[in-house]
Amino acid sequence: MFDETDDIHPLFNGAPSSTEFKKLRKRIVRATREAIEQYGMVEQGAERPKWLVCLSGGKDSYTLLAVLYELKWRGLLPVDLLACNLDQGQPGFPATVLPEFLDKMQVPHRIEYQDTYSVVMDKVPAGRTYCALCSRLRRGNLYRIAREEGCSAVVLGHHRDDILETFFMNLFHGGRLATMPPKLVNEEGDLFVYRPLAHVAEEDCGKFARAMNYPIIPCDLCGSQDGLQRQQVKAILDQWESNAPGRRQVMFRALMNIRPSHMLDPKLFDFAGLTRAATAHAEDGNDNGKIPVLR
Repeated sequence: MFDETDDIHPLFNGAPSSTEFKKLRKRIVRATREAIEQYGMVEQGAERPKWLVCLSGGKDSYTLLAVLYELKWRGLLPVDLLACNLDQGQPGFPATVLPEFLDKMQVPHRIEYQDTYSVVMDKVPAGRTYCALCSRLRRGNLYRIAREEGCSAVVLGHHRDDILETFFMNLFHGGRLATMPPKLVNEEGDLFVYRPLAHVAEEDCGKFARAMNYPIIPCDLCGSQDGLQRQQVKAILDQWESNAPGRRQVMFRALMNIRPSHMLDPKLFDFAGLTRAATAHAEDGNDNGKIPVLR
């Protein structure tokens, strides 16, 4: 699967030659390609799609960028890619790291400075988490940049574990069954939002980014807060995974195997209109109204 050094994108120069790393890389690429195809992320039309690939400088966004270029390099992703980092004005943020890295890797990019950090610090009361407002401000700026650059999609580095954690946060704290979908349309209806790493484990992203020695930039704004709901959920999932290895993947598969007739939402299933099999057969000659089999 892997090319010689003189026939490889710069993002993969210096990649470990070990069998373990090759299996890791292959697993990530395969899972990403699967998600892109399964959720129809590549638009079919006369114009070639252009994606705004959002980079925070964390392990997940580096993995996202690398795997998209892997697919593009091999002719499996017919889109144009523009990397983008939104410098949000966090104190001590190493502003030169990503531009230097992207220049060296020959990746087209745009670096945008918007001091959302000061806005968040001013608006969020002491003791409250910054994540919601920070995320909303960041997303608004990324949508604007995507429009300015003629992109049809904003591409984010959320992975399988992010999706699971969001599901349980909504379950425990939001009173709803919902999570981050791999593909959605923004509220304005003019941009797609994609998460190509939806099937990729966080652990694999970490292993990949460390093996490639990418210059990781931590998010000190969020990381400085203790007791975040997401950290608590993550700890629960870690414990479950420790007790029963593979539990995360089983739960993730459950999100892809939903049976509305076995839940409680009358907006998704017509419980009121449900009839017994014998009655339905007598009325219309078929068994479309029979009670679903419990499993």
